[in-house]
Amino acid sequence: MISDTAQLAVWGYALAAIAFFLFGLYVLAAQRGRGAGGALLAALMASAFWCGSSALFASGVPYASLATVLTGIAREAAWFWFVLQLIRQIDVRHRRWPALITIALIGGRVLTVFLDMSGVGILGNGAQNSILLQLLSGIYMLVLAEHLYRTLPAESRWGLKPLCLALGASAVFDIYLFADAFLFGQIDPDAWAIRGSAHALVLPLIAASAARVPGWSIRLAVSRELAFHTTALAASGAYLLLVAGAGYYVRYFGGEWGRALQLALLFFGLLAFGVVVFSGAQRARLRVFINKHLFPYRYDYRAEWLKFTNALDAGEEHDLSQVTIAALADLVESAGGALWLADGDGTMRVKARLNMPDCDIAVPADDPACVFMEKHGWVLNLEEYRMRPRTYEGFKLPSWLYGIDDAWLVVPLISGDALIGFVVLLSPRTPFDINWEVLDLLKTAQRQAASYLARMQVAEALIEARKFDAFNRMSAFVVHDLKNLVAQLSLMLKNAERHKDNPEFQADMLETVAHVEQKMRHLMMQLQKKSAIDRDKPVELGDILRRIRKSKSHDRPLLSLEIESEPLWVKANPERLERVIGHVVQNALDATDDDGMVVACLAQDSAGKAVVRVTDTGCGMTPEFVRHQLFKPFQTTKSSGMGIGVFEARQYLLSLGGEIVVDSEPGVGTTMTLLFSEVTQTPAAEPQMEE
Repeated sequence: MISDTAQLAVWGYALAAIAFFLFGLYVLAAQRGRGAGGALLAALMASAFWCGSSALFASGVPYASLATVLTGIAREAAWFWFVLQLIRQIDVRHRRWPALITIALIGGRVLTVFLDMSGVGILGNGAQNSILLQLLSGIYMLVLAEHLYRTLPAESRWGLKPLCLALGASAVFDIYLFADAFLFGQIDPDAWAIRGSAHALVLPLIAASAARVPGWSIRLAVSRELAFHTTALAASGAYLLLVAGAGYYVRYFGGEWGRALQLALLFFGLLAFGVVVFSGAQRARLRVFINKHLFPYRYDYRAEWLKFTNALDAGEEHDLSQVTIAALADLVESAGGALWLADGDGTMRVKARLNMPDCDIAVPADDPACVFMEKHGWVLNLEEYRMRPRTYEGFKLPSWLYGIDDAWLVVPLISGDALIGFVVLLSPRTPFDINWEVLDLLKTAQRQAASYLARMQVAEALIEARKFDAFNRMSAFVVHDLKNLVAQLSLMLKNAERHKDNPEFQADMLETVAHVEQKMRHLMMQLQKKSAIDRDKPVELGDILRRIRKSKSHDRPLLSLEIESEPLWVKANPERLERVIGHVVQNALDATDDDGMVVACLAQDSAGKAVVRVTDTGCGMTPEFVRHQLFKPFQTTKSSGMGIGVFEARQYLLSLGGEIVVDSEPGVGTTMTLLFSEVTQTPAAEPQMEE
């Protein structure tokens, strides 16, 4: 059975082998040419094989010990070669003695193994000799790391400092391990078990140097997100280990109350950890610290731009103004702010707020701040203004800005060359330096945000214009209907002079007035609701035609009605359908002389569709007028017409899935055929319409 130490060694060396191998694959994919990058790749792969062999040896695999020794020698040779490559690139004058010492150490290791295998003992104890040579190798690696660092110019040490630290740390561990083994005659199993893990832990330092030094011909990059999350994870792990260690200590030395105190300490530690994790201010401080100390530039511009653009795209579906504030605030770790946008008269008014009290400040377009921002496009830093007001070329801070608590930055929103608004950002959650990099990013971001907001304003104006257009169009329909109703009343008054004493005429007149009153009331409801009231239900076309004939009974010529089929039901709004067919009939009557003929016919075609055909012997229309003008609004051949009736008729028939077909010839007459797509023979459980 494998001991706990052996299990630790197996897992430690196995994980280290995976880490070295994966990092080696990354270097292989990122390598651009030969040089120190190739030597690093060889050292990483040799370390991966050595760790793999050591894991097999710890698990008791036969002959794994020899493989461990040989791969260990190859690993040392590869790392020596890598360091010598770097030294030779920096200082060619001292390339001989390190190479000679390296050859001597590696040759001694190989010779010791060969003599051990052959059983020749002329060099004494082979194990002691091997330990001594490995101790010397560790010391020599430490010397090379120090020499490499000293050889570098002062201005170049920043790039290779992590590598020198990694090599020195690995060498110190090996010196401790083999010095202890040389003194006591055997290797400490616990220290040997974690040797692979110790060597793998320095890989992040090697990666940092590889990313900093372009001369290695390797393009390695660690994203800010990865650095942030890795640092946060490492800090969280260290904190939890500290809490666990403190809890264990309290429980071990606390006596009877130790366990209770341990639970209390653990709960408090987890509570504090949760507060830090979910605190935006703490995350902001960590992000600023990482960007300031681990990267030459504060921002990953690609990631920031994609995040900013995605936020604005999402804002178009929600509240773009609110999203704009949040996106700009995130760039500088601000707690929130407010957005001012220009309204119709040019005055800047508050459009949205984020983590800010209610504010109703209206800023005129000629305000000094607006004029200054539109002219220069500068981001106003109020802290800088208070310390160095001369920087802003005589600009005077307006009084309304003093009234906003915690105001920090004023970001203009410029679309084209015009200022369409601005964003006031509140003080940051953590100390944040505003430099040229931050200002450039804010200027670029505000241009993008301004274009989105300008497009939003144009879209809102277009929607409003469309609403007015729809209302005006509906008003034109209503005026057209009122004209027909007025004409009907005028005709009735004209006939009243002759038939006012006729009881039948009086009854018909009262019925006509009631009908006109009902129609006008319905039109008023449409205007009040700013939309048509369309409630579709089954309508019998024969009843519609009969009511139209009755309403036109005083017109000349008289309307003839022919119904050639059984009752045909269509689903439509009864009042609107009657108005549409009535427009077509009225146009036929207006175009025909008193001695002419107008016939309305209801039939069903071979496809089962309902057909309403209105034929007159009037003046007719030219093919050009029918093709290009008939179905356009405000186009008519009548001196008193508005050109709305046929347009509305066709639009409504199309909405029902039907169509209007026109056949006309000047001087002969016109036939208008109204086709309906859906027809039923029954009213579908709806009561029939009453006349």
